[in-house]
Amino acid sequence: MTPIDQVRQDLLARMAQFQQMASQPVSPAQGTAPAGGFVAVLQQAVRAVDRQQHHATRLTTAVDSGQSDDLLGAMLESQKASIQFSALLQVRNKLTGAFDEVMKTPL
Repeated sequence: MTPIDQVRQDLLARMAQFQQMASQPVSPAQGTAPAGGFVAVLQQAVRAVDRQQHHATRLTTAVDSGQSDDLLGAMLESQKASIQFSALLQVRNKLTGAFDEVMKTPL
């Protein structure tokens, strides 16, 4: 499996996890999502994207400073970080759109 296919599989797995968390009902008596619910999954995804971007930055800096000669690895990690960030933005846009639709719903 190529690294791009691996990233694609990771993103599909995360989106399936988001879909599963979104489909779980919230009890009106609870008032909040269950512990470790959708918010925790979203925070975990944001942290994973942040870690990937920092990792890519470290590798790129190492190549720029001459500490490493793995240009291909640095570029690959940079592309992974870019794809993950783009996917996270798409999730955010979908959530924002869903929130706007809920707010437009007449009572």
